[in-house]
Amino acid sequence: MLIRQKALTSLSCSWQVGGVEPELIIRRRRIGPGDLELIRQLILEEGHLGRSHISNRLCTIWDWRQANGHFRQIACRDLLRRLHSQELIELPAMLRPARRPGYRNVVRPPDSPNPVAVEGSLGEWRARLELRLVGSQTQAQLFNGLIGAHHYLGYQQPTGAQLKYLAYHGDRPIACLSFGPAAFKIAPRDDFLGWSALQREDRLAWLVNNDRFLILPWIRVPNLASWLLSHCLGRLRRDWQKVYHQDLALCETFIEHGRFQGCCYAAANWICVGQTRGRGRNDRFNQFGQPIKTIWLYPLREGFRELLSRP
Repeated sequence: MLIRQKALTSLSCSWQVGGVEPELIIRRRRIGPGDLELIRQLILEEGHLGRSHISNRLCTIWDWRQANGHFRQIACRDLLRRLHSQELIELPAMLRPARRPGYRNVVRPPDSPNPVAVEGSLGEWRARLELRLVGSQTQAQLFNGLIGAHHYLGYQQPTGAQLKYLAYHGDRPIACLSFGPAAFKIAPRDDFLGWSALQREDRLAWLVNNDRFLILPWIRVPNLASWLLSHCLGRLRRDWQKVYHQDLALCETFIEHGRFQGCCYAAANWICVGQTRGRGRNDRFNQFGQPIKTIWLYPLREGFRELLSRP
C-alpha cells in the first residue's frame, strides 16, 4: 500500500526524515516501513481473530509497555485506528459494533447510601473524614454507581490510567473524585506552559485530568469541596507513582461555564487559564456543539513549568 500525501500533513501524527526513509510518530512510538509491513502481515495472517487480537500481538512483539509494566493495549488500538484512517493499513472488520461517541455505561445505583439531608460544619466533620483509594471491585461498583446516579455527566468507561477515590464520613460515603489522562491538546493550557507540539507529545504523561468530582447532593457542609480537593491532591502524586510508576507535575480540570463557577477550585488554589472553544474530541467538522468550559490547573510540584517545557 502506497503512503499517501495526506498522511504527511495529518495532524494525528508527525513525520520525521532520518536517513533515507521517513517514519511516523504516533502515541510517542516511531513507526517505520518495517513496522508497517509487520502490521500488514499480522492482519493478513491473524486478522480474522479481531482487532484487539492484533493490538495485543503487537504489544507482545514490540514489548510495548506502560511504566507499570502493563502492555499499552489501548494506545496500540488507537495507533492502529490512526494508521487505518490514513489508509496505511486496512484493519479487519470489527467483530462487535463500536460504541457511539458519547456512549454512557449503564450502572446500577448503589443500595447503601442513605439520601437524607445532612448538615454540619467542616470543623465538626474533619476528624471523621477519610479519603480511600478505590481498589476492590466492591469499591469500584459503589463509585461507578454513585457517579452514574448523581453526577450530571453520568458514568463513562475510562480509558488509560485512572485513579478513583471515595470520601467517607465514618462509614458513610459522601463524595467521589477521579483522575485520568489529560487532554491531548488544549490551547490555553499549552500556552500557559509554553509547550511546543513535540514537548507536549513527549511530556503529556506528566499531566493528569480531574475528570469527575461529586459531593452527594444531600451532604451540605460548607468548604467541604475545597478541603477534599486539597486533601486528595496532597496524596495524588504518591498514589500515582505507586500504581503507575510515573511521576506527575500538573493537574487539570474543565468546568462547564454557566453551570458552575469553580468556586471550590479557586478556594483550593487552582489557576483558571482560559476557556475551551466548545469543540469536543470528535468534532472533526468545527461544529462547536459542546458547552464552553473554563480550564483550571493545579501544580503538583515546584518547577513544574521548567520540567514540562525544557528543551
